[in-house]
Amino acid sequence: MRFWVTLERAEEGGYVAYVPYLPGCVSQGETREEALRNIREAIEVYLDVEDAEVEVEIGEKEPQRR
Repeated sequence: MRFWVTLERAEEGGYVAYVPYLPGCVSQGETREEALRNIREAIEVYLDVEDAEVEVEIGEKEPQRR
């Protein structure tokens, strides 16, 4: 399965990852790698599958300044 993942730098540090196609499927991590690992696991939980082969395509966003 392949999903588009949006990866954003969090203002407080680390990264937030979410899957626009799967509402509420969000994760985070201190590094890009950790955030991507965690979002793969979140996708598996969201879809209720075990050890699925999940591929992610990454779109990155910088935090918006206020």
